[in-house]
Amino acid sequence: MSPQVLSAVIYVGADVAKLSVALQLPDQSWSHANTPEGHAALVTRLQTLAAPAHVVCEATGGYERAMVGALHRAGVAVTVLNPRQARDFARACGHLAKTDGIDAQVLADYGAKLHPQADPAPAPGEEAFAELVQARRDIVGLLTAEAGRREHTTLPALRKLADARQRQLEKQLAKLDALLDAHVAANPKLAAKAERLSTVAGVGRVTVLTVLALMPELGTIEDPKAAALAGVAPINHDSGQYRGQRHIAGGRSAVRRVLYMAALSASQHNPILGAIYQRHRQNGKPHKVALTALMRKLIVLLNRLLRNPDFVLVG
Repeated sequence: MSPQVLSAVIYVGADVAKLSVALQLPDQSWSHANTPEGHAALVTRLQTLAAPAHVVCEATGGYERAMVGALHRAGVAVTVLNPRQARDFARACGHLAKTDGIDAQVLADYGAKLHPQADPAPAPGEEAFAELVQARRDIVGLLTAEAGRREHTTLPALRKLADARQRQLEKQLAKLDALLDAHVAANPKLAAKAERLSTVAGVGRVTVLTVLALMPELGTIEDPKAAALAGVAPINHDSGQYRGQRHIAGGRSAVRRVLYMAALSASQHNPILGAIYQRHRQNGKPHKVALTALMRKLIVLLNRLLRNPDFVLVG
């Protein structure tokens, strides 16, 4: 297969690694270093093509971010795929082998055949906000792991070291919280969104920050899309007359985790959402099923609060 020019757009596959990027253009394959100089060379070459370029790449644990940022700044359309989507497409096309060149070809073909929507360029400060929230999540994870190790530490010298590590992590967490508060305060639109979401009983600071940072689309999309992005939309498993159990899957796991904690709190402290939870339980739904339904209600509610300034939750 070869990349195609459709609808006056040239789809370019980009397989991003730590040190290099393999590219598939309509008439050639090439690669460049995954560096600012390499990204500049890529932009220059794309701007000389006969039609506007649309780059398709995979999320690769962050190695793609610098290239994607350079493309956005240059006004080049780019789509970052979930790796599972690209791999499933490759298998459907009969590509079982996997190399950088093959992956770049598959990504170009994905674009030419499926015409993915280009990702919107991040708003100013959006990437920094997401990075701060991710850093906070990492520190909390380290504190949790440290507490688990410390529980089984018996040697006094090792406990002393564990105490020192915990104090250092707690200082870093406090510093990150201060940086996050300063970032929100410096952005009036973000601060207004955070204040509005905080009016929902059961939705705390961590949930608000995580949702706003990792789901920047919130307030601009339809409710089903919000539930799908958060990974709390039920997925059918039906065939013929068989009706299988529905489960949630995919989405942004970090958002789903904070929604779980928020749903737990809301089931106890939010009169309206708590009543919905109790209704599910009275109808025979297990605790986790009722809680999952509440998670879906929560993300839909947060989406509506940001989308419609006049929206008010009523019982």
